[in-house]
Parts: sequence; C-alpha cells; structure tokens
Amino acid sequence: MRVPRPWTWSRTAQRRGFQALAALSVLPLLPMTWAWLASSAHRVTAEPGAGWVAEVPAMPAALVLGAGVVNGKPSPMLAARLGIAAELYRTGKVRALLLSGDNSRKDYDEPSVMRDYLIAHGVPAQKIVLDYAGFDTWDSCVRAKEIFDASRLVVVTQEFHLPRAVALCRAAGIDAFGVGDDSSRDWPVETVAYAVREFPASAKALLDSLVLHSSPQFLGRRETALDRALTS
Repeated sequence: MRVPRPWTWSRTAQRRGFQALAALSVLPLLPMTWAWLASSAHRVTAEPGAGWVAEVPAMPAALVLGAGVVNGKPSPMLAARLGIAAELYRTGKVRALLLSGDNSRKDYDEPSVMRDYLIAHGVPAQKIVLDYAGFDTWDSCVRAKEIFDASRLVVVTQEFHLPRAVALCRAAGIDAFGVGDDSSRDWPVETVAYAVREFPASAKALLDSLVLHSSPQFLGRRETALDRALTS
C-alpha cells in the first residue's frame, strides 16, 4: 500500500510566503517612515542654549500644539513648548504665536492657560492668537491653514512628536518648519511611552492626511485674528 507523501510547500510558494511575511513586517513602519522622510529637512531639536535658533528660518508665526494642563497650569512638557515659542518670539524668528489646544469642556481650556503662561513670560497679549478646537495634530494643522490662513509656520512640540507634526502641517498645505524639545533629558520614561505611541498615531496621520483627507472636528468661518496679531 502506497503511503501518501506529506504536503509540502513548493519552492515558489515558499518564496512568495517569505515575501508576504517580509512585506507584513515592514508595513507597520511605513507611516513612521513617511513622517520622518516628509519632515527630515524641516525640523531641529532645541538643544540647551540658544544655538538652535540660528537653524530656524524666519516665519510669520509659530504654531504651538497643546500638551495638557494640570490645575490651571501647563504640564511640564507643554511649558517646555511654550518656552521655545517665547524664545522664537524674543529672537525675532516669528512675529506672532498661534496656540492650538483642547477646549472641549467648560472646565478644561488649554489655549487660555497657554496664553496666560506666555504673557507672564513677557510675550505681548496682542501677539497671541488662540485656537480652541485643536483636538489633535491634524485638526490643528488644517485649522491653522483654513481658519487662520497661515501659509508659513514654525511648529513647536516635543522631539518625539515633531516628525508627525511637521509632516501633517506640510500635508495640510503649510510651509512648516518644526522645533522640538528633547524631553528625554528630563522625562525619559514618559518620552519612551509617547514615542511608542507615535507608531499608531503616525498610521492615523497618514490616513487622515493622504488617504481620507479628513476634515477637522470643527472648521467654521475664517478668522482674522492672526492677521491682526502679525500687523499689530
């Protein structure tokens, strides 16, 4: 009696299976790769001291992205972003600051807390513009373009977030350059956690900006607040 041979993969099937596995293993890295490549020539890290300022091109305004408030004060990472923004204003790299954050609840108001912090650190109130509907990075970038008519901006955030933020603003039609705070110096554990989160966040960013062309949660009419801040 003939014993049937066990089923085996042909060499062609083995090769195609290997190629499929290789493609699947690379797929999760594609969004991060897109963000890094799209922003690679358009970002700098704010190192200790002010040497980084020379690498930032002069732009009309800076877009400062919200990062949480605690008991009416900016979180430590948000305070670092605001410090960078204040330095950009003091050194003449930008003439106005657009603060974009979450004000989805009556008891939570990121932009106003950010404004108060900057005024306390010497930035004139008339040079500050608030966007209360910056619920995520894509919303902030699209609203900067569509609502505030920004065409050139310096984006301010943390270094781990910078590639995605710059890539999204450029995808929204803004000539954007980014400055990132190196949070790993002071908050290494939190930085690693947020950096890991960038993998799924970059996938969403790629879908929102290049595939779905998603609209922000809120758009509305064009505002002239940034124009007034730039000419005041």
